Amino acid sequence: MRYREQLLQSEGSSFPGKTYTEVVLEPAFNEAKENLLSPMMAINKAHLIMLSEQKLITEEETKQIAKAIQSLDTEALRRSTYTGEFEDLFFQVEHQLLVHAGDIAGNLHLARSRNDMGIAIYRMVLREKLAVTLSSALLLKDHLLDFAEEHLGTVMIGYTHTQQAQPTTLAHYMTAVIDSLNRDIRRMKAAYANCNRSSMGAAALTTSGFAISRERMMELLAFDELIENSYDAIGGADYLGEIATAIQLAAINLGRVVQDLLLWCTQEFAVLKVGAPYVQISSIMPQKRNPVSLEHMRALLSSCVGNTNTILSMIHNTPFGDIVDTEDDMQPYAWKSLDILDKMYRLLAAVMGTMEVNKEVLRQRTEGSFATVTELADTLVRSDALSFRKAHHIVSDVVKKALANGLNANQITLQLVNDAARQIIGRVVSLNEEDLRRAMDPVHFVDIRTLPGGPNPKEMKRIINDRRLQYSSHFQWLQEAREKSRCAIQHLDEVILQWSEAL
Repeated sequence: MRYREQLLQSEGSSFPGKTYTEVVLEPAFNEAKENLLSPMMAINKAHLIMLSEQKLITEEETKQIAKAIQSLDTEALRRSTYTGEFEDLFFQVEHQLLVHAGDIAGNLHLARSRNDMGIAIYRMVLREKLAVTLSSALLLKDHLLDFAEEHLGTVMIGYTHTQQAQPTTLAHYMTAVIDSLNRDIRRMKAAYANCNRSSMGAAALTTSGFAISRERMMELLAFDELIENSYDAIGGADYLGEIATAIQLAAINLGRVVQDLLLWCTQEFAVLKVGAPYVQISSIMPQKRNPVSLEHMRALLSSCVGNTNTILSMIHNTPFGDIVDTEDDMQPYAWKSLDILDKMYRLLAAVMGTMEVNKEVLRQRTEGSFATVTELADTLVRSDALSFRKAHHIVSDVVKKALANGLNANQITLQLVNDAARQIIGRVVSLNEEDLRRAMDPVHFVDIRTLPGGPNPKEMKRIINDRRLQYSSHFQWLQEAREKSRCAIQHLDEVILQWSEAL
């Protein structure tokens, strides 16, 4: 037997081929029945309402199709397996509607295509998953605001280039994290807005000669806007790219913070202690408290970035039009990335809410650190009318000599400062012991930095209060968006039920 005949005998001589079923059609069917069936049915209901309102089908036909939709056993569909009898879930649903209503159910596909339907379905799924992720982002933001407020006075060393830089507070660090998270939330909101646009009525790509109402479909399905150009409606994929990019940045931003937290959990830093529910022990080393919850976050956030890279790679260099690259094979990567980020937000919120901070170690380390010497240079500028560069040279010399003599920053003496001053400006400075101690005090360093965005506790309190208002605004927006979708689906269900019972 020739090779081709052998292969056809194994694969089958008609659609669908065995391997094609295994590799493409069955996985797509399983994803569809899990994620796409509900929005598909919502679109069927909305389209029926619109066709009836536009007088494109009769009242009797409307009731017959409504009864067929109402009779459809969606739970049985979700439990079903792919048999190859129908190409995909759409045709299986259409077949069942034809069984229940007869040939008239075929008019439900009047002036529409799997193209505009598919895009609308994907957008409806993504807006719901974006809303879930945004909800968890806001949950984390709320927890971080509480954490920051608790640590307004927790002085710590701030780092640049991984080296001790200047004193700050844990609240200052955490509000920076909050502001980064807030930008991620804003990007996801923008992605939601561009996603929540209706493709319905574009049909295959050129709209239809039937007098349908694209605007009514937009309204019934709780979309905020219409994708006006019908070719763009079925060909544009940037809504996916925007979501992927927003999620990718959010995962990267969160991963950087988790990396810091992991470092601070080490005995060498001894700053953070992860709560008992989020650590694991060693099988051999009794002393271990492994903060594996943070390690899992770091790893999973990297996998989230990988999924978003896959989305962007699959869109790259595809034709501008309806193409499978942006459809069934790719959509699950978007869902997975959103799902991971949602879970990481919730897990980090729980970990942060139960974490202990060693304030005393942070304070002692800051007091002994040379991170305060910028303020010593600033003080010399004020007390002796020196240029900052001259003051910087003096303090730099002080630090070198202190380190050579094994001194901590809080052991610097006025004599050491004057010795350096004589070498550089040829005289002693007017600084006294009290001025020196104050200049080297990390609490003083923080307190006088009252400029907008500085670590001063009052300024931090102002920022936290402002960010709480931001949180409230975002929370209200999200509630309204979700309620709009919920009410739209409820309205569709009520209308179809009423028509089906009127037959």
